[in-house]
Amino acid sequence: MKYGDNTNYGRIEAAIGYIKENFREQPDLDAIAEKVHLSPFHFQRIFTEWAGVSPKKFLQFISLNYAKKLLEGQASLFDATYESGLSGTGRLHDLFIKIEGMTPGEYKNGGAGLTINHSFADSPFGSIIVGSTAKGICHLAFADDESTGIEVLKNAFPNATFRQVADMLQQNALHIFKHDWRKIEEVKLNLKGTEFQLKVWEALLKIPVGKLSTYGNLAKLLQRPNASRAVGTAIGDNPVAFLIPCHRVIQSTGQFGQYHWGSNRKTAIIGWEAAFTETNQ
Repeated sequence: MKYGDNTNYGRIEAAIGYIKENFREQPDLDAIAEKVHLSPFHFQRIFTEWAGVSPKKFLQFISLNYAKKLLEGQASLFDATYESGLSGTGRLHDLFIKIEGMTPGEYKNGGAGLTINHSFADSPFGSIIVGSTAKGICHLAFADDESTGIEVLKNAFPNATFRQVADMLQQNALHIFKHDWRKIEEVKLNLKGTEFQLKVWEALLKIPVGKLSTYGNLAKLLQRPNASRAVGTAIGDNPVAFLIPCHRVIQSTGQFGQYHWGSNRKTAIIGWEAAFTETNQ
């Protein structure tokens, strides 16, 4: 499926929502296809093109039991030494991402003196807006409505200068949505955040593709075991969707929980990454 086919992604998102709401009834292919107004054959085809697995297999990836299984043994998750070569799937896309905090002046003055390029693009999870400074990506958000997407970006940097330009920093970062990362260069992020927020966002990058963690586990990693609520707030303030994988943090019960860009989209991303990991092991 082409990223540009947002109508199909909308159908998939609606199907995922239906599956989540009716999981206990284990809806079959015909029932799910009917809810998104497609024939079972057509729905099976576009879903498999998007996810890489059948709707039935995807249902397994977004189930509570599967989430709990992924959380088992997570205590040692961050102790792993990640493979740095490009062979197989050992090269996690997160290894390409480096975070640099904005200067105190840029942080406090609402981006005064900054020039921010911004553009819209398609992703496997709908339309996105991406913004970049001379130093790196400063904003990436799912934007189902373009005017709202621009408004959110400008509110984050009220004193910056904006240009509607698709630059190379943005184009390189967008390769992160592809399954083949051999041509991607290091993705640099130039983020506005407190020291604590930056530490939380850096910790998120240590959660591998296809794996999950919890708010409590991240708090322990940061040596702030009683700060789960503060960690959750910092995760919710993540300014770059998907590049910093806040979607990989769920509740300790195995429930996926809320997501700044929609709980169905979070479920879609988790399942999509799980399918990629499963088919490339």
